[in-house]
Amino acid sequence: MTEKSEPPQQSSHRNALTIFAVVSTALAVLLVFTYLQYVLLAIVLAYVLTPVQRRLEQWLSSATAAVATIAMSIVVFFIPVVYVLAIAFQQGLALFTAIQEGAFRPGRIEDRFETIGFVVDLDLLYATYQDPITQTAQRLATGTLSVIGGLPGVLIGLTVTGFVLFALLRDGDRFVAWLESVVPVDDRVQRELFVELDHLMWASVVGNVAVAGIQAVLLGIGLALVGMSGVVFLTVATFVLTLLPLIGAFGVWVPVSVYLLLVGRPVAASAILVYGSIISVSDIYLRPVIIGRSGAINAATIVVGIFGGLVVFGAIGLFIGPVVLGGAKIILDLFARENAQPIAD
Repeated sequence: MTEKSEPPQQSSHRNALTIFAVVSTALAVLLVFTYLQYVLLAIVLAYVLTPVQRRLEQWLSSATAAVATIAMSIVVFFIPVVYVLAIAFQQGLALFTAIQEGAFRPGRIEDRFETIGFVVDLDLLYATYQDPITQTAQRLATGTLSVIGGLPGVLIGLTVTGFVLFALLRDGDRFVAWLESVVPVDDRVQRELFVELDHLMWASVVGNVAVAGIQAVLLGIGLALVGMSGVVFLTVATFVLTLLPLIGAFGVWVPVSVYLLLVGRPVAASAILVYGSIISVSDIYLRPVIIGRSGAINAATIVVGIFGGLVVFGAIGLFIGPVVLGGAKIILDLFARENAQPIAD
């Protein structure tokens, strides 16, 4: 016996709803994409601040708790970070000024290399690589000017971040429940997907930042003990470089060791060389302890996710990139597993 065909009126009703859903979703995505980086920043911040929100909700309403959470994060985190970055910026300018005034004269560096048995002609090296050096400097200057010129847009974007963050903290549970209701996926699969994505977010956001912070602080302490100038600037630089795969803390302690050797402090140079090597090697042990082990997070996922995320999403791609790449692997694994299971009659 054949099944009855769907009535034409009901079929047209479904088709119209489908068209409206596709068009409205496309327009909504277009609007979100205009400030995608700031929306993603709000999602990352909401993920980090949600535990604080849940604790405050035991005594306050959801809206009041969200406002209090954002205010506390600004006082406890944002203001100190801005203060540290301001000091680092001042120290970086001082270092640049010292270089311009001849504190690192080529003659002094060449003489120091000759005392340890190497002959280096810095003028010849500069003449050889003058074009790429000039182009890099011009790009940095252009990038700095574009950032300064785009400050009004940044302020608008941060305003968007603030409102989205407030909405996610206050209504995050309802938003997740709405997603679960509109996504046509079995509840069991949805729960498994959310658990795996939570592991990814923890590894990419909390874990990587914690590892970078520990290594930066440890190296900063070592630099302070040997009397290195510009410790705050070098510590911030270590933190940023440690977030990037394939670079890490040695992007700071290697040049510092060379500098200390050139200025006639071989003991301090050797100490930083050994100490920095220990910090870089500690990355192998810190990441499994802090991040844990996740099947979707591996070296390839982190490297491609971070550098690809920086290109696609900007600075927030440092954290979102590995989540997107790892999440794609998880979804494909679930898709293959569910389609491999026989359909019950």
